[in-house]
Amino acid sequence: MTSKVYTGAICGIEGYKITVEADISSGLPAFAIVGLPDAAVSEAKERIRPAVKNSGHTFPARKIVVNLAPADVRKEGTGFDLPMAVGVLLANGDITVENLEDTAFMGELALDGKIRPINGVLPAVLSLGKNGVKKVVVPAENAKEAALAENIEVYPVNNLNEVVSFLNPPAISDFRIKPFIVDIGRYLKTNSQNSHAFDFKDVKGQEKAKRAMEISAAGGHNMLMAGSPGSGKTLLAKCFMGILPPLQYSEAIELTKIYSVSGLLEKDQPLMSTRPFRSPHHSASSAGIIGGGTNPKPGEISLAHRGVLFLDEVVEFPRNVLEVLRQPLEDGVVTISRVQTSIKYPADFILLAAMNPCPCGHFGDTKKECICSDFQVKRYWSRLSGPLLDRIDLQIEVARLSEDELLSGEASGESSAAIRERVVRARDIQVKRFQNDGIVSNSQMPPGLIKKYCGLDSPAEEILRTAIARFNLSGRSYDRILKLSRTIADLKCSGNITPSNIAEAVQYRNIERIMQK
Repeated sequence: MTSKVYTGAICGIEGYKITVEADISSGLPAFAIVGLPDAAVSEAKERIRPAVKNSGHTFPARKIVVNLAPADVRKEGTGFDLPMAVGVLLANGDITVENLEDTAFMGELALDGKIRPINGVLPAVLSLGKNGVKKVVVPAENAKEAALAENIEVYPVNNLNEVVSFLNPPAISDFRIKPFIVDIGRYLKTNSQNSHAFDFKDVKGQEKAKRAMEISAAGGHNMLMAGSPGSGKTLLAKCFMGILPPLQYSEAIELTKIYSVSGLLEKDQPLMSTRPFRSPHHSASSAGIIGGGTNPKPGEISLAHRGVLFLDEVVEFPRNVLEVLRQPLEDGVVTISRVQTSIKYPADFILLAAMNPCPCGHFGDTKKECICSDFQVKRYWSRLSGPLLDRIDLQIEVARLSEDELLSGEASGESSAAIRERVVRARDIQVKRFQNDGIVSNSQMPPGLIKKYCGLDSPAEEILRTAIARFNLSGRSYDRILKLSRTIADLKCSGNITPSNIAEAVQYRNIERIMQK
């Protein structure tokens, strides 16, 4: 007898529908799984057999063939255990339901019949919903995550017997499982963190750096801070999270898919409700930063999607690791290519980088003398290539605090909450502006939209012309100054870019001046 059930699988962070066909025929007892299974899928037969027996059912002592279609796509992971077990029980007559065309199953089986959670449930369920599936049976621990998918009923189960009882008609069993429901809007409102441990009001001085961070948060611009040790670069980066706008529903779902595939979702946190802040150590490899591995997984830049990637002491990272950031910073996605497949992961993040101005840390310091030679300073800065620096919109110096600023016991500036209000207002302006363009922030504008939304009057154009000639700006630098100017204007709720907006944007690209001190 032959049976057919459905399940979901993932490639990158996108899911697709898999048909599980089970056939039981006469012959010597055997259990074969075909359809390009990996090792974990092939080993499922050693889990399914004892799980069925220990659940009180008879495992057929005949020839069993399970096919995973489409057969030309490689199947990975342990989520196929439950649908294959259901297929075998259905073919054997233990499950008597007549129609499972609108139902899918996912889960890993323990030897005693319990169902264990798996990774990547959300993208798989979202894909199943688009392919006509109306009900999905998942491990109880994955129910909250799966319920984030709209227009699909999610049924949580703890063991194989619950699945059998759920599928058999009421005449055989009175066991019923209610669909699991999550109020997404209420969850986001309840769990969104509006307060953070670090607040800008507690940061003494550094008003220029705070202003640059406000612009960075408002437009999604990358930022580099160079300054002496102890000047407050790391503290400013930690405060930065407190001024970012809240996640929108679409952003939260996209981010949750990434963390689900990576296995990083908390059991009691089915939906990512706050923007991520990733701060990898400088010993991280290029694969750890962009993603990869035998079975490719998202790297730090994808885990920082819609949030912040903070590289402290950025020049201590290997040159090859920094260079792999160039393409994702430009495109907002990273493509991991392997012989058999090519996977795209989203990587639209704000890069915050911090560094000392020289090996000793005191180049340009007004209080301590630098002991580095000119050659050492140039070699130190050369670890950041020109093309990479060109992709960083804001490049500022974080100077040492004065004695008065250090000894001041009062807050020296605005709170993060006050700055966040302006950032949210500016982001709202951008969302409305780009509602038909497929982007959400000024930093994402392609050349066509820059030309459309960043028009300049004659005085503003003259200031920019002077800056291009004086600082020998590249075409990319020109575009990024226009994007910065657009964000500065949005913070002031101005429809037009003024000469003062251009002048302020130009002063934030002053790395050459820092290097020449």
